[in-house]
Amino acid sequence: MKGFLRSFTFALAGIRHVLRTQRNMKVHFAAATLAVAVGLFLHLSGFEWVLIFSAIFMVILTECINTAIEAMVDLVSPEYHPLAKIAKDCAAGAVLLAAMYALVVAGVILLPKLWG
Repeated sequence: MKGFLRSFTFALAGIRHVLRTQRNMKVHFAAATLAVAVGLFLHLSGFEWVLIFSAIFMVILTECINTAIEAMVDLVSPEYHPLAKIAKDCAAGAVLLAAMYALVVAGVILLPKLWG
């Protein structure tokens, strides 16, 4: 049980690291906070909350994975290498796709309610 609980400590340390060191994660958290605040104001349905939180967590998840991939690539390939660039670019692309999805979800759910 002790080892199991320690694994949560390590996971939380990783999330804290991403929040402290990655500017984009701060932007994602600010956007997530805004989306939740607007959702509370608009009294979203349960299903709408599921979609909003799924999009938020997808962005946060991909940003964490992107940071891990960038750190690993920097460790194993400190010099420029075209394959290292591909790995970093693909990881960043995953974050971009997740953020675009989150914008679509927010647009489909929140914008009609704000304009209506």
